[in-house]
Amino acid sequence: MSFKYAIALTGGIATGKSTVSKIFEEEGFTVIDADKIAHQVLDASTDEVAELFGKELLLENGVDRKVLGAIIFKDTQKRKALEALLHPLIYEEILRLSKIEDKKKKPYLIDIPLFFETARYNTYKVIVVYAMQRQQIERAIRRDALPKEEVEHRIAAQIDIEEKKTKATYLIDNSRDESQLRQETMRVIYKIQKDFS
Repeated sequence: MSFKYAIALTGGIATGKSTVSKIFEEEGFTVIDADKIAHQVLDASTDEVAELFGKELLLENGVDRKVLGAIIFKDTQKRKALEALLHPLIYEEILRLSKIEDKKKKPYLIDIPLFFETARYNTYKVIVVYAMQRQQIERAIRRDALPKEEVEHRIAAQIDIEEKKTKATYLIDNSRDESQLRQETMRVIYKIQKDFS
């Protein structure tokens, strides 16, 4: 069975998922990063992307993600067209890597920002990294130097963080500072080690 030892790691924009992922790696967990795979798949699909969105999105070494992001978060149809192209290819690669990890018989993470949105992965355990929506907006503006409106478009394109929170097997609360985030993450790591022992 695929994904037997997998735990999905998800959250929302600027909830602190990348920091949590790093802490898990420091503690010896393998993390399969769906975003990294998506970048590889996107850059390998330049012809298809140019056909969907125009050649002006192409850079020498792949696709201009910033311009593409601005397009797809404003236009649901275009976002769905891109997802229909990329998601099956991303899934294939994640499945391939998961089969390797499952053979080791120890828990590992699949970092999937759109875990609930795609509903494609049959992993039964899910970590949700949580922050309130106003914190997401403030942090994303600060981190990505994006206008507030664009951040709000991106958040609106995902399932509400409050709903994701209710679906978590393990919840990591990142509504305070980084030391609290580390404590919360370590608490969940110990719980996972116990659950899989």
